[in-house]
Amino acid sequence: MKSTPLGPRPAELQVTELDLDGPDGAVLSFGPALPGGPAVRGGDVYALVRLRGRPVATVVCRVPPGKRPADAVAATARAKLGGRGPTALPGDNALGDDAPGPPEARDAGRPEGDLPRTSVVVATRERADQLARALDSLLAQDHPDFEIVVVDNAPATSATQDLVERKYGERVRYARESVPGLAMAHNRGIAVADGAVIAFTDDDVVADPHWLTALTAPFAADPGLGCATGLILPARLRTPAQILLESHGGFAKGFAAREYDPAHPPSGEPLFPFTAGSFGSGANMAFRAAALRDIGGFDPATGTGTPAMGGDDLYAFVSVLVAGHRLRYTPEALVWHHHRETWQDLKNQAYGYGAGLTAYLTAVLARHPAMLPALLRSLPRGLAHARTITAHRDAAGAAVPGGHGAQDYPWPRHLSRLERRGMLAGPIGYAKARRRVRGLPLPWDERARPQGDG
Repeated sequence: MKSTPLGPRPAELQVTELDLDGPDGAVLSFGPALPGGPAVRGGDVYALVRLRGRPVATVVCRVPPGKRPADAVAATARAKLGGRGPTALPGDNALGDDAPGPPEARDAGRPEGDLPRTSVVVATRERADQLARALDSLLAQDHPDFEIVVVDNAPATSATQDLVERKYGERVRYARESVPGLAMAHNRGIAVADGAVIAFTDDDVVADPHWLTALTAPFAADPGLGCATGLILPARLRTPAQILLESHGGFAKGFAAREYDPAHPPSGEPLFPFTAGSFGSGANMAFRAAALRDIGGFDPATGTGTPAMGGDDLYAFVSVLVAGHRLRYTPEALVWHHHRETWQDLKNQAYGYGAGLTAYLTAVLARHPAMLPALLRSLPRGLAHARTITAHRDAAGAAVPGGHGAQDYPWPRHLSRLERRGMLAGPIGYAKARRRVRGLPLPWDERARPQGDG
């Protein structure tokens, strides 16, 4: 067995989708990472399980040599569901152990009324190959009325503009934001967008064809909804770093739809609304355009590409709730995310998560000072909660197939230490970033500097 800097190397998992209701029984197909690739072979398989087209669970299993992969994975899925249908088990975010929520929650993604005109904003910087993969999946959406806007953030070359203009032409709009930072790029997208709803995703995802319809349907059903988020699953589990991240939670938030209403705070979340990480992630989110503009968009001193290193999505979630709007998590809105592949990527990610968390809390205080008393009351429990999360990762192991149990492949302690160091650095990073962007107008303000867009 090969070893890595973080322990024994688990076997690659083939990412697949399993439809338990296929016309000829269970149908297993390759996941989004290799469209049109070879048939699923034997070995370790990570599968999204669907019932009547809807995501309901994920399973991990080993396909024995000579056995039909669809049969092996279907048997594991049915055993997990207990033979009682898709509502048998509660949700859990760990790799291979996600299960569905109640049927009424799964109905939340069904369109009710006309779907709103939607703008999909993709911020990118010098990753044309990944961007093309994402745009191809976005152009295949079944939503009846949408546009795609690519925001080129502080580009060093013309690669992104060339890709958009030569390959996609009028099907994709191009905009440039010269100030670096994900929040700045997203704000430029808000200025360019013409949709009543603005959806955001990343250049390293593959969107399920039903993603945009499911993500925007709640806005048609609920005029008071300000934000919707969706399910993020791994597009590939090829390297140890990718498997480690996903086995300890990844980006998934489970298969049960949830609604957050500031008028009726959830009784089981005493830190609400400061636990914004439970609401969703920036690779899969949408906002009612008017609500997003009313809160001033994303804080430009947050996000990847700034000293704050993250937190732009968390800040927006909390700001929308503070403004009185509801937020809904909709697991039928699915994107497949290409996790970073190397150990150094994972180390950077751990530090950035910690920094982004405290940077976003600093941003909330700076821009919503009236929330200071509530935040101070929650701070001791919040710090204890953060320590518990990292301590749990230290103690827990990843149940990875191929004989790697908890004792063999735990979450490395030095990643938890990096995350804590990031938490200490977040407020300082936010202060530095805020000084850099001080005085810049909002892109949709009439005084905004001119920008190139197509």
